[in-house]
Amino acid sequence: MSQWKKTTCVLCANTCGLEVAVENNRLTKVRPDKDHPISQGYVCRKGLNIIHHHHHADRLDYPLKKVSGSFQRISWEQAIDEIAERLGSTVKTHGPRSLAYMGGGGVGWAFEGFFGRTLLRGLGSQYMYNALAQELTGKFWADGRCFGRQYLHAEPDLDETDMLLVIGWNPMMSHHTPRARRVMTQIAKDPAKLLVVVDPRRSETARLADIHLPIRPGTDALLHRAMISIILNEGWHSREYMDHHVGGFEKIRSWFTDFDARKAIDVCELDYDTVREVCRAFAGRKSSLRCDLGVLMTRHSTLISYLEDVLLAICGRVGVRGGNVFPGNILGRGGHSDERNPKTWRTLATDFPAICGVYPPNAMPEEILSDGLERLRAVIVSSTNPLRSFADTTAYEKAFQRLDLLVSIELAMTETAALAHYVLPARSSFESWDGTLRSDFPRVFFQMRRPVVEPEAERIEAGEVFTRLADRLGLVPHIPQDLHAAAESKDRTRFAAALIQYLQTNPKASSRISLILSKTLGKALGSGNLACLWGLLQNLPASSHENAAREGFTPGPGLGEQLFQAILDHPEGTFVGRLDTEKNLTALETEDGRINLNVPEMADWIEEVTPDAERRRIAPDVDYPLILSAGRHMDMNANTLMRNPQWNEEKRACTLAMHPEDARRLELIDGQTVRVTTEAGQEVVEVELTEEGRPGHVVLPQGFGLVYQGRVYGANVNRLTSSTHRDRLAGTPLHRYVKCSVEAL
Repeated sequence: MSQWKKTTCVLCANTCGLEVAVENNRLTKVRPDKDHPISQGYVCRKGLNIIHHHHHADRLDYPLKKVSGSFQRISWEQAIDEIAERLGSTVKTHGPRSLAYMGGGGVGWAFEGFFGRTLLRGLGSQYMYNALAQELTGKFWADGRCFGRQYLHAEPDLDETDMLLVIGWNPMMSHHTPRARRVMTQIAKDPAKLLVVVDPRRSETARLADIHLPIRPGTDALLHRAMISIILNEGWHSREYMDHHVGGFEKIRSWFTDFDARKAIDVCELDYDTVREVCRAFAGRKSSLRCDLGVLMTRHSTLISYLEDVLLAICGRVGVRGGNVFPGNILGRGGHSDERNPKTWRTLATDFPAICGVYPPNAMPEEILSDGLERLRAVIVSSTNPLRSFADTTAYEKAFQRLDLLVSIELAMTETAALAHYVLPARSSFESWDGTLRSDFPRVFFQMRRPVVEPEAERIEAGEVFTRLADRLGLVPHIPQDLHAAAESKDRTRFAAALIQYLQTNPKASSRISLILSKTLGKALGSGNLACLWGLLQNLPASSHENAAREGFTPGPGLGEQLFQAILDHPEGTFVGRLDTEKNLTALETEDGRINLNVPEMADWIEEVTPDAERRRIAPDVDYPLILSAGRHMDMNANTLMRNPQWNEEKRACTLAMHPEDARRLELIDGQTVRVTTEAGQEVVEVELTEEGRPGHVVLPQGFGLVYQGRVYGANVNRLTSSTHRDRLAGTPLHRYVKCSVEAL
């Protein structure tokens, strides 16, 4: 008989609540969890197909080693011994810069990052690469300059806003906010609210909008500069707010007031009067702004993120209800790595700094293929599939084949795992404890997803893999028997006292705390991830104590245990804090407590973004006359661990969207097979004619080209993207502006 258990979707950062029916250790049915405090019974088609993520024919069961070009099953003991020996030898011979860890950013495996980072730092390296630096680090850098720390991000207060400006975001498909379709539909239907969408396509969200600005691809920076110019020159900016909360504005004022906004908007191929009305509404209403990959992965992406902060600041929309607010999370601060600090490494071949502690995946192939003495030689890849998830598949294939050691910790035999020297089977999100380190406003939510099925074969938690490697490498400090005994007693109060005494005696051990917890409390709880959560909750910042008190918890030394027990008691998740909404601006961490708009690194860059210069730069290319948006959110694509194509059976899942006008010029018909060519490579795909886009603009979704049971399904869009086509500061790929040609086969 089936038993219904609570869990979450792991296919996007929203992690909507699910209930799954389990029978004979298999997921058999899925339904939305109406008890989930955040998703409240909301789920999309992807979540309802989550069984295909966990159960499929390419799941890994045993450690594998590549011998003479093919994989052989080995024991965990042999795998750990050999990998540890090769890691230690590589670092000893070539130095810590020869080692990188790629992971720590997966939705379903958030906690493995604590262990992977500890192993990396224990071996002396700082080179952590993950998906954050594929998409978001340009924004993180800009926010760090303006707000004081790279982990401070102002998100729209959708409950209170009466005007939402959506730029390059299609929440009706990508979600990226709780209950996205419900919320967007409510905003669109409310006559007192205004929804404005900036998108080259008439996307699913644009169809709902009161105003759709179908911008010319690649001109977003011009539009942002023009909007700021219009607001300032019309005198619509919030002088009172700026006097109290904004610094450095006078040093940048001329960047906007001495600018031809009308000419810029003409290059954007938009109507000036409509843009002007949008500016007036944004400056005068309780407005908010949300961007996404449409601008985070386009020309001038980091500059655009800075300009968005400027736009919000001059209109007085940061840190106020209905505007863009700083959300909170259970653990307080996140990562911050200022590249001006000489202790922060830069990549050697490509000269990129860490942002929020992570390096851009676009840089990794060059770091491996360089001739430098300290080039990357060993890479541990966990919970990610760079050969399909990141730009330039061809470059990654070439680079990974040059590595001395490639280890893949995975659920399935992915394209990346197929190139590895060792492949280690990890438990899925439904076989292990894990949680998403999300941020919320105004109430702070947390859910620790628990196992709903027993792990099969020899799968272990990804964090346990790193713990075993660290132990074999001698990175785990000596743990006294009394600490083991305290953990085995399952009396967490006793264990906490023993742990405090141990750390007081051995203060250096605190840098390895995740490993210590995994080997002690983790054994008693049956999960290193769960033990890691307990440990994190024992050392909460003061702000988390204040937030928890507003939610009814008792602040002080016992708060961590209170929160841990509350989380265990609520498999559907629970609220663990509440922000003081009247003091949201106190989150700023600039020296003077003001939003800093004077960012000197932007000066030369913004001066490049003029109407005449941009018109020349985006003029049609004779060889590559079309602009490809390499990536599109749909109901039929997810991350690359949705490997079994059966979930999209009889659906038109992977097509190249093209305007009929372009099809007529190229003599193509709907459903025809075409070849798409860029400077990086070629892919063959079916063309789909639609008037939702603009002439000259084609779109291909991500997440396809997967090899399942020996067959390739769909087109791999990252075969068409170059790793060197990237943001100059953050290294993020410019996927939404790729020049291409299309021809019939």
